[in-house]
Amino acid sequence: MKFMKLGTRPDTFYTEQATRSLVSDIPADLVIKINDTTYLLHKSPLLPKCGLLQRLCSDTSDSESVPLELHDMPGGPDAFELCAKFCYGVSINISAHNFVPALCAAKLLQMNDSIEKGNFVGKLEAFFSSCILEGWKDSIAALQATDKLPEWSENLGLIRKCIDSVIEKVLTPPSQVKWSYTYTRPGYNRKQHHSVPKDWWTEDVSDLNIDLFRCIIMAIRSTHVLPPQLIGEALHVYACKCLPGIRKLKSSGSSVSQTEESKEKNRRILETIVSMIPADRGSVSAGFLLRLLSISSHLGVSPVTKTELIKRASIQFEEAAVSDLLCPSPSSLDHNFYDTDLVLAVLDSFLKFWKRISPVAVDNRQFLRSIRKVGKLIDSYLQVIARDDNMPVSKFVALAETVPAIGRLEHDDLYQAINIYLKVHPDMSKVDKKRLCHILECQRLSPEVRAHAVKNESLPLRTVVQLLYYEQEKESKATTTTPKLQKPHELLLGAKKRPATRDGHGKRSLGLDKEEFKREEVTRRISHAESREKGQHKAKRLDGKLALEMEKKMVIRGDSEEIRSEKSKSHPFIYVCTL
Repeated sequence: MKFMKLGTRPDTFYTEQATRSLVSDIPADLVIKINDTTYLLHKSPLLPKCGLLQRLCSDTSDSESVPLELHDMPGGPDAFELCAKFCYGVSINISAHNFVPALCAAKLLQMNDSIEKGNFVGKLEAFFSSCILEGWKDSIAALQATDKLPEWSENLGLIRKCIDSVIEKVLTPPSQVKWSYTYTRPGYNRKQHHSVPKDWWTEDVSDLNIDLFRCIIMAIRSTHVLPPQLIGEALHVYACKCLPGIRKLKSSGSSVSQTEESKEKNRRILETIVSMIPADRGSVSAGFLLRLLSISSHLGVSPVTKTELIKRASIQFEEAAVSDLLCPSPSSLDHNFYDTDLVLAVLDSFLKFWKRISPVAVDNRQFLRSIRKVGKLIDSYLQVIARDDNMPVSKFVALAETVPAIGRLEHDDLYQAINIYLKVHPDMSKVDKKRLCHILECQRLSPEVRAHAVKNESLPLRTVVQLLYYEQEKESKATTTTPKLQKPHELLLGAKKRPATRDGHGKRSLGLDKEEFKREEVTRRISHAESREKGQHKAKRLDGKLALEMEKKMVIRGDSEEIRSEKSKSHPFIYVCTL
């Protein structure tokens, strides 16, 4: 970084009880107060170079001490002291860091060449044009300094000139870059890379405030010289530098006002970054979009910004990794660790996007590749969130069911996620277990996974029966000797109908191999439960039928006795004989 040295006299300024003065045999005759600092100076070195002080002291005599108040001094006491030291000939160093306040203060004091040739303003402007604007880091530093004096810098044209200088250097081909720059990417070794990276400028530009950064990025985009991916990389670098630790806001111990102030600042930065993302797909990564979306949930950004992020993330959803989806829940009231609602919103948007661009998306090969990548991504994500003790089954199932049938060639990964969930949540109700396993399709499991599932004691019996039935159906299709495929209820009672055979040792056997024996053990348990239930219903029906028959017999017996009584009265002989 370049600097300009002016003056040769040693610095003899000193401070005494908030008063600044310099060692001199001549008593001070000019008292200047700036904010809380008072300067005891002399008219003779200052008035010839400062037009403002000449005008303010024009009505006073040379021997009279003049008090002045310059509270509106740009840059405050430090900037004024640079101007005063220049007048005294004291040695000072001007660089890009203190140039802006020094020039603004010199302009206020009217230290122009019209007042005295070779004055402070002329030297500062020459240094600005020949040194600061010619350097890369000098231009960035000067632009940063304008942030403290925005109105003065704008009126003097400093901001515009610095921005033009920065843009000109950014658009320079990398092979022509000869100045120093900051580049601290992980794994990058400048000694091993002789060529300048295309994104060499992104880290230095990220040191600017969001308004200056936006001006530079929008100006660069308007030239259409740099590719969208390079613009996206600059946005990514800026977000990583200016939005650190955003997720800690929820648990920070700072005061409410400080947290809200920080949230408001970061909310504005995020919304500005989102508005600058190029429309081209791939200009930023899916992981970056999902991270911004997660941060937006914590900051409470506008619905427009959040909708735009969901839309952009859904377009590139297939490019995401599982780690990109592991966003923490934004609400302190939500006991779930992961924000599944965010992932579900992006997944819904992804499906709507494909339906919108292609009414016959099912026949589109590109869509099939995309939806199957997303389906595998969601199943892998389900395996992670299944380990969350507080993950409700409703959210787990809702996310799993949102993936359409064409999104899964097989259900092995989904089974793995369900198996993990069942083991982590052993106290699930039967209804929840049934709801969870209902999304599993047995015919889409590989033979190895089906073999594991049949032995899985965590699965509901209904699911195990479905697996066994599918196995039998598959075996029946593979063999031609099987005359008839058993139905599910026949499968349950099949063990009773199997003929007994004898093994090689002469012992009786049911003709079952080990795998069939395991299946029969499961079906026997189900059959026993069903038999008990049927037996109870049958006993109730028998009891009712018996009571009805007894009632009928009593009625018939009563009628018979009445008839006999009437006959005995009219034909007593016959009655006796019949007895």
